[in-house]
Amino acid sequence: MTEAGAQRLDGTATAKTIRDEVARGVEALRARTGIVPGVSVVLVGENPASQVYVRGKEKAAREAGMASEIVRLDAGATETEILAAVANLDADPAVHGILVQLPLPRGFDAHRVIEAISPAKDVDGFHPVNAGRLLIGLPGFVPCTPAGVIQLLERHGIALAGKRAVVLGRSDVVGKPMAILLLRKDCTVTIAHSKTADLEAVCAEADLLVAAIGKPGFVRGRLIKRGATVVDVGMNTLTTEAEVRALFGDDPRRLATLREKGAVLCGDVHPKEAAARAAWLSPVPGGVGPMTIAMLLSNALEAARRAAGG
Repeated sequence: MTEAGAQRLDGTATAKTIRDEVARGVEALRARTGIVPGVSVVLVGENPASQVYVRGKEKAAREAGMASEIVRLDAGATETEILAAVANLDADPAVHGILVQLPLPRGFDAHRVIEAISPAKDVDGFHPVNAGRLLIGLPGFVPCTPAGVIQLLERHGIALAGKRAVVLGRSDVVGKPMAILLLRKDCTVTIAHSKTADLEAVCAEADLLVAAIGKPGFVRGRLIKRGATVVDVGMNTLTTEAEVRALFGDDPRRLATLREKGAVLCGDVHPKEAAARAAWLSPVPGGVGPMTIAMLLSNALEAARRAAGG
């Protein structure tokens, strides 16, 4: 249970279950074919957050029994050098999944780099071919965060068919593919955003509200229908005591984290107000974040299986 009674959508436990399933799949593939799934990450520059994310992806892949490497390019690398690194990985039969860590340093065309990845190795699900296949319902790689949200809901027994769903956010990485996946689960879907008229009323109609806008604590209780399921995709940092208290009150654990680490993670949903109204709520951290990594591993295993002929 969350602090005010909403049941917890436990991404940490669910992701562990999926990662265990993937590890068993990796071992079965190796035993049957001799193939070990290989995942490579292209990291450009020294962005501290990107460094942390990439190390986490590498560690998760290795724990699942996969081969993993990080291809590091300095921030002064040219687009030609980045494209060459992608081309080398694309030509390597031992590499089944290629990720380009975003954001790229200023001045690079991320779309051009992503399009250089073979759709068959695009385990992030960002390539236009995979985006198109998702739109028309063909098999392909689905972006990991929205795929993780679907798994999180289904593995907690949340019924989706016929539900009114609102996706708050319209990004290519989360909002748009999230809406398509919910449509495929027979939800009635609205995509809401900064220009939506009467945003509060739109959100408050949702049986399922998925928040992915990158604004700390933006979704207050009045935006949440009583008894709704709320999935918080946001990952933001609070760096002042006033910010932490505004969302978490006098929570000693989070205040201690602020003193020790200088920042506290939070989502797009006001945790206390949401917990007082929602029936189900995903926490931050420990909700959608772990699911994203788990689905990346699942995609990488599927890529290796396809390369092995099924």
